[in-house]
Amino acid sequence: LTPLQNLFNPPSFRKLLKTSNLKLENKLKNRQFKQQSSAKKQRKEQRKLRQAITDVSHKTLKPLERYKKKPGEEEEDEEEFLESLPVDMMDDDDLEQIRAMAKKASFLTRDISSCTPVHAKKRKSEQPVKKYEKMPRKMQQEEEKELIHLLPIKDKSGLIPQSMEKPVVPEAEEEEEPVDQDELNQEEEPEIVPLLTPQEQLELRAQKLTEKKLHMASLSSAVLADPHVNIKKLKELRAMLMETDPCVAVTVRKLVMVSLLEVFKDIVPSYRIRPLTEEEKAAKVKKETLQLREFEEGLVSQYKFYLEDLEQTVKDWKQKKQKRSQAVSLQSYKGLAEVAIRCICDLLVALPHFNFHNNIVVMVVPLMRDSVSEMCCGAVSKLLKQDKLGQASLAVVKVISGMVKGRNYNVKPEVLNCLLCLRIKEVEMRKDTEDTAPKKKFMSFKEKRTNLSRMQRKWKKAEEKLQKELLEAEASESKDKKIKLHTETLNIVFLIYFRILKKAQKSILLPSVLEGLARFAHLINLEFFDDLLSVLYGLITSGDLTYRESLHCILTSFHILSGQGDVLNIDPLKFYNHLYKTLLTLHAGGRNEDTAIVLQCLDVMLTKRRKQVTLQRAQGFLKRLSTLSLHLLPDSSVGILAANRALMHTFPKCDILLDNEMQGSGVYLPELDVPEYCNPQNTALWELHLLKRHYHPMVRKFAAHLMKGAPSEGSGALSMELSRRTPVQLFEDYSVKDMSFNPPVEHFTIGDAFLDSELKTLINAALQNESELTSLDFTSQQTQQETRMTAN
Repeated sequence: LTPLQNLFNPPSFRKLLKTSNLKLENKLKNRQFKQQSSAKKQRKEQRKLRQAITDVSHKTLKPLERYKKKPGEEEEDEEEFLESLPVDMMDDDDLEQIRAMAKKASFLTRDISSCTPVHAKKRKSEQPVKKYEKMPRKMQQEEEKELIHLLPIKDKSGLIPQSMEKPVVPEAEEEEEPVDQDELNQEEEPEIVPLLTPQEQLELRAQKLTEKKLHMASLSSAVLADPHVNIKKLKELRAMLMETDPCVAVTVRKLVMVSLLEVFKDIVPSYRIRPLTEEEKAAKVKKETLQLREFEEGLVSQYKFYLEDLEQTVKDWKQKKQKRSQAVSLQSYKGLAEVAIRCICDLLVALPHFNFHNNIVVMVVPLMRDSVSEMCCGAVSKLLKQDKLGQASLAVVKVISGMVKGRNYNVKPEVLNCLLCLRIKEVEMRKDTEDTAPKKKFMSFKEKRTNLSRMQRKWKKAEEKLQKELLEAEASESKDKKIKLHTETLNIVFLIYFRILKKAQKSILLPSVLEGLARFAHLINLEFFDDLLSVLYGLITSGDLTYRESLHCILTSFHILSGQGDVLNIDPLKFYNHLYKTLLTLHAGGRNEDTAIVLQCLDVMLTKRRKQVTLQRAQGFLKRLSTLSLHLLPDSSVGILAANRALMHTFPKCDILLDNEMQGSGVYLPELDVPEYCNPQNTALWELHLLKRHYHPMVRKFAAHLMKGAPSEGSGALSMELSRRTPVQLFEDYSVKDMSFNPPVEHFTIGDAFLDSELKTLINAALQNESELTSLDFTSQQTQQETRMTAN
């Protein structure tokens, strides 16, 4: 018979592939289900077995149940028992004894857990058996061997896990030698360390210190040579901060702090390292990128731990907390803390762009009021001077504002003096000026469609694209961001200043506040001008301020009026009168630092406001300054004479003071405190003749220059270098702070320098007749006077 032919079409390969996939999936699911069910059964059986074992181990065994028999059954059992015994061969006494024993106990009815003998009599004095005595003894468990999981094996049934026991490395068994009793006694006794002489101790310490230095140097050089590979050695170097050897602990810790500081300054990149996102961690990257990520992660973590160690060192010093290790004494904490603070300050200045910089600012600013304030204030001032973006300055100003307010304004003036180093020259414009300024606006699509042709729209699109690229090239966005940061910083600074002016006018911070207001007065909002001027004048008239503070008030007021205050119709006559009155109180000794502020005030009040100053006021100040220059030190006199030169150039009609003739009526009144009404036009600058004979060459040069009318050209003119210097710069150039003249004063004799010929002959005659004069006898003169008085 021929096989039946298939009436249906054979299935396609794709269909067969689908069915085979489904079958495979179903087989896999069935296999997984069977494995799960078998695993469940196995776990259930194991759970039951463990429960049974625990029940047996904790449960006490009970005797078998005793069934009470009926009296008829007992007689039958007794008869059967008697029949089974050979009664014919036994006596009656033996038979009764066997019966009693049978009634008393049997093996089947005996309590197996009882350890007492069967026929023992119970005594009332015996104690019952404890429960733990009835517990069965546990077998000694074998130690679990550690397994190593290997790669699984795959077969038809699925994955088969593989494991093997971890091989135990046999330790080298030392041959047991008989130990003498003397050796045991020697081991029990503590080892006696030989006492070292001081010289030997110093040599031992130097040797240990040399070893530590070499180890530090090798680790540091390895990290610097290849930071990406040897970044893990930073951890080993940082571990040396916990040196426990009391002989070299303090020195080693200091050296490690400084070494880590220099290493971090060298290997830290010029950008901030941010944490990776989950997507970036999961993504596959190149080997170089992975190595760079590991380096950055290790660098940030070690840098963080290093900062924490420095902070903890400073805290231990401030709290005077003794460590358990006692490797470092309490007396050494101050030296360690100073090194730690120096490292923190260096990191504050050197790495303002790196991670944790705000944390460093929070650490340094509170230390500005402690004994290390000079170091911390210097670091903060240096940071503010070199900060170009403004982010670090904003963080510092915020922390200072919080500290000043939290301490109730009880901080050192140096803290606020640091704010004078802020590099703020431009702030955000006001809204009204922004509205009036023209703005570049790109046309919308609808406006282009209605107003421009197709070709014009094409050119317009290319032009707008080019303008956007030019704006990106100019980095206008970064400039706007910088101005916003500066504006926010300046608002916080003014908030500090206004709080102190309002709530702590008698604080020691007031001079710093006034100096800061004078420094940033041109950036103050116009709305505060009127109130601020009234507050400043109230401070001046109160009499509670020192001379330097009053000068700062005047300087602040005129800085306000010289900037945006030009639009205000305010006549600062009271400030002019106050400065004119107090000029002669300027210190003439070594501490002549106030001269620089006076010169700044004169420049702002007279030179820059020439249109608002009358001729009489300028002449009054010119005369008062010439008188003032007579009793000041040479550097101050040079500055004052340079200010007079600027006045004579600004007000050319002041040259009438160089003439002896009087103009108008009245007499010069130097004691009057108002410069307009003291008649300065009726006097002359006779002080210049005295200054022309001054011992300092620069004072003589300026006095001679002013006597000739301060010409810009000709024989009486100054050199180009001196004429371009401002009064403040000249005062600083010829400063005598170091108690030395600049330039050095020429040696001269009295006769050759100043004396006339007639006066010189009289002096020589007096000196020659000196030998002929007898010595003075004051007692004889007194007795002669007494006799005359008695005679009268």
